[in-house]
Amino acid sequence: MLRIATFNVNGIRATQRRGFEAWLARRDCDVVALQEVRCPVDALPDGVFGEYHLTYDAGTAAGRNGVAVLTRARPAAVRSWGAGVLTRAPGDGHVELAEHESRGRLARELHAFAAQGRYVEVELAEVPLTVASLYLPKGGLPAELQVPGRMREAPDGGAKHARKMAFLAGFGRHLTAARRAARAGGREFLLMGDLNIAHTPLDVHHWRRQQRSEGFLPQERAWLDAVVGPRRLVDVVRRVHGEVQGPYSWWSWLGGAFEKDTGWRIDYHLATPGLAASAVGAHTDREPSRAERLSDHAPVVVDYAFPR
Repeated sequence: MLRIATFNVNGIRATQRRGFEAWLARRDCDVVALQEVRCPVDALPDGVFGEYHLTYDAGTAAGRNGVAVLTRARPAAVRSWGAGVLTRAPGDGHVELAEHESRGRLARELHAFAAQGRYVEVELAEVPLTVASLYLPKGGLPAELQVPGRMREAPDGGAKHARKMAFLAGFGRHLTAARRAARAGGREFLLMGDLNIAHTPLDVHHWRRQQRSEGFLPQERAWLDAVVGPRRLVDVVRRVHGEVQGPYSWWSWLGGAFEKDTGWRIDYHLATPGLAASAVGAHTDREPSRAERLSDHAPVVVDYAFPR
């Protein structure tokens, strides 16, 4: 049995103060994918990851992004898009540069994102499984939907939306290559992370109101349509829970969204069919109250009866 979690911590130092270490010890996962770690390597809190091996791409944007994978054993292999991915054994202050993919192998649309700390991939040493952690750009509205005075941010002519769509175009090809490479090596593949897209009306509260919101735009959802399929990648939480509303994994800090459960499901386990079929339980760790929240996201934890 493997217990695997994904968690956008929205800053590991802030989440540590709110109780991250207690959650990590209580959940006793075999693998944890983290997003928005948002911390330079030399400022990572001592002991925050317990007895896990850390694989971390902090990126070069101070205080932003950063993806990691925690594993019980040292990974058999590590891949990232840039040269900055680091590995560390539990209790070890030594940090070493890990193997990484060269930028030249990336889809051209991903070159601009290579140093941002958005993707890291590991091969588990003890089971035939490759695990990736992704933090996908949030994006924005296309120019035709931007109305001055009705937006929290100043109109940008659709620049953030175009940037996200470029990322999706390149990452779709990258994802296909990663999945096929895992299969060629006799491994299952699992992509986890904050995709900043709610796929269907079951994945966002008041979905009719959100059809002109970033994260639920038709073109974003169409990209997920192309990624998810019975012979490609399976949305594991949806497979386990069935056609029900939610379970949501993100709630705004504003407007009582958490208390009212007006959330979005944007944190995913996307697994190759063999691994997905082994899922025996999936849970979103929604805290009992706003005061107890660790992050604006909740951890999404899946138990896999793998390998069979």
